[in-house]
Amino acid sequence: MLWEKYQKEIVPNLVKTYQLKNNLAAPKLEKVVLNVGMGKVSDKKIFEKVGTELSKISGQKPKITRAKKSISGFSLREGAQIGLMVTLRGRRMFDFLEKLFGLVLPQVKDFRGLSRKSFDNQGNWTLGLTETSVFSEIDPSKTEGNWGMEITVVTNSHDRQKAQKLLELLGAPFEKEISNG
Repeated sequence: MLWEKYQKEIVPNLVKTYQLKNNLAAPKLEKVVLNVGMGKVSDKKIFEKVGTELSKISGQKPKITRAKKSISGFSLREGAQIGLMVTLRGRRMFDFLEKLFGLVLPQVKDFRGLSRKSFDNQGNWTLGLTETSVFSEIDPSKTEGNWGMEITVVTNSHDRQKAQKLLELLGAPFEKEISNG
């Protein structure tokens, strides 16, 4: 399991690589956030079906996100339902990442690796999927429309290189770096 590998192999490797004083100074995963933005959907049954699919993928009930303010250009009212989100921590987070890196991403059509440019300056990494049907829990014939998903991995490293090394050790299939020469 990825959780045990993280505790026994990855943390000591990071401590040795970056010459840290102890295991607590090693970069850690804080949470994984799954977001499904649905825009303005008036039918509550669609929200329920997409919420059921998201709970199958994550193993946790999603939270409904609402508009913080009204935007007349989008015909959006304050408090309107606009999406769903799930925050995974602990073992569920590691189980989800193991499934994502080992089973889901290799099934994506024309997959050439994850972008190394998707890190922000705080060491957090974001992946956007155009379809949720790549997850084995989802039956494409029974889904309501095609909803994309954003997956954000939040780390405590505050450094791109350390966060990237952490995700590589966890098994993230990043695209190969092209050497000039």
